[in-house]
Amino acid sequence: MVKQTGQQKPIAQNRKARHDYHIEDVVEAGLVLTGTEVKSLRLGRASLVDAFAAVRGNELWLQGMHIPEYTHGTWTNHEPRRARKLLLHKDEVQKLIRAVEQQGVSLIPLSLYFKDGYAKVELATGRGKKDYDKRHALAERQANREAQRALSDRHRH
Repeated sequence: MVKQTGQQKPIAQNRKARHDYHIEDVVEAGLVLTGTEVKSLRLGRASLVDAFAAVRGNELWLQGMHIPEYTHGTWTNHEPRRARKLLLHKDEVQKLIRAVEQQGVSLIPLSLYFKDGYAKVELATGRGKKDYDKRHALAERQANREAQRALSDRHRH
């Protein structure tokens, strides 16, 4: 059997992250998972809603990600919201730790997917948006949508 490279199978998205944060830098990280967690993920069951990455020593940990217990699991089943270690190169970890030490910068998971059979998480550094930024972005998106609608109506007639 030949492995296809670059193939991504999406599991979960954090759609609210782009609404709540100004995304600055994005990296791909591996995850340390148990067997029942992988089986549950293969069923497409996960949530990144309350997830964030935290620094412990010189390591990054993903906290708050919910992977429900595997339905056919036994006593070996996992804890649904346990902290999971992120796998990155040492220089990437140091770069992200320096970014987080700045005031107002957070590490936010954007998406969770399988790539070449391995579970990966797309991790971003971001600064929290203020309410007026969110309203401005919403108004801008709506104005663009109305402009596109007007153009398409013009082309139809």
